[in-house]
Amino acid sequence: MRNFAAGAAAVPFFAAQALAQAAAESPAAAAPAAPAPTLSAGDTAWMLTSSVLVLMMLVPGLALLYAGMVRKKNVLAVLMQSFFGAGILSVIWIVVGYSLAFTEGNAFFGGFSRVMLSGITPDTLAPAASTIPETVFVMFQLTFAIITGVIILGGPADRMKFSSAMIFLSAWVVLVYAPIAHMVWGPGGYLAAAGTLDFAGGTVVHINSAIAALVASIMIGKRHGLKSEQMAPHNVAMTMIGGSLLWVGWFGFNAGSALTAGGSAGYAMINTHLATAAAVVSWSVAEWVVRGKPSLLGAVSGAIAGLVAITPACGFVPVSGAFIIGLAAGIVCFWGVTGFKRFFGYDDALDVWGVHGLGGILGALLTGVFATAAIGGAGKSGVLDGNPGQMILQLQFSKYRPEIFHCIDMRSLLQRSFCARTNSKAISLAGNRLPS
Repeated sequence: MRNFAAGAAAVPFFAAQALAQAAAESPAAAAPAAPAPTLSAGDTAWMLTSSVLVLMMLVPGLALLYAGMVRKKNVLAVLMQSFFGAGILSVIWIVVGYSLAFTEGNAFFGGFSRVMLSGITPDTLAPAASTIPETVFVMFQLTFAIITGVIILGGPADRMKFSSAMIFLSAWVVLVYAPIAHMVWGPGGYLAAAGTLDFAGGTVVHINSAIAALVASIMIGKRHGLKSEQMAPHNVAMTMIGGSLLWVGWFGFNAGSALTAGGSAGYAMINTHLATAAAVVSWSVAEWVVRGKPSLLGAVSGAIAGLVAITPACGFVPVSGAFIIGLAAGIVCFWGVTGFKRFFGYDDALDVWGVHGLGGILGALLTGVFATAAIGGAGKSGVLDGNPGQMILQLQFSKYRPEIFHCIDMRSLLQRSFCARTNSKAISLAGNRLPS
């Protein structure tokens, strides 16, 4: 009887041991299954709104900004370039650009699986944002691509043929923009894998377009009559209206890059506004000190500088970091369009390099200083959050320049048959010769 009781007591022990062994041999069965991607109506609505806001930044925002800054005889030419550019670049993006930027390929280029949006149905969710339709993601990224191309035209403004500009931009968006977008945001991209931080396009949009604008300005040459004719903006009020549309639209640009209607979008929005406001103040004060009074053109330029500089950082840095970035952007970019430009002597007509180039580089570097994991998430820390190595990555990031891509199309489209200078005489944006 005593032996029977001992045996009965041992049964639960061996049963528990067997169950523990079975659980150890099949851990996957015990782990909860990952939830399937689900469409979010809120996220989709926000991304649709963001796409419209960014489209508004180009037509009419950037178009009016540039049109007010050029001479009166080139206003319609600038508006036509901006409007037609939005059309032709949109077509190219949907046909092939999106596929090259956001599909699997190698570290530098995507593939061709999404040519003409092949394989995308109304129910297909975006691989990069599994709560919104891929069609919405395509449209959002399209607005980035088209405005980036048109930004370039501010550099060689007043002296580039319409046909040359459009052929150049068409090649540029395929040969330069799409590969850079893939490297920074695409699956397996080179810069993304390296750990660099770019929330909304510091390199893809601003440094990228500024380098193209600077190279185009230098290769085409200076405007005819630069030292002897009046080159002042013909309508600063038009420029202010365009700049205001950019300020409002930029909330879609930066907050939309969170790809969700959540806390990250809200933080990106407040950082964007604060940095812009701070840059308006710092640029105006710097101009006041140097020139004796501030100007409306300077205040608008300061706003653009702040928007550019906060773009790579807006979803990674605290509010205090955004404030410092904005203040620094106003001062650095003011120097960029005055002392820096004068020292090197290039003719960047609408100061694309001074604002987008230097502002983008400044923002990329300061992202490595102020980024914090509490804002951007795990692995998104900068120097002040205990990760000095991020500053080195950002330095490499800002130094990375896609000249290899620019050389492909710049030399073939600007130096040969489509060059915007003929017999050493500058040609206007509309194709009419300027007076010699």
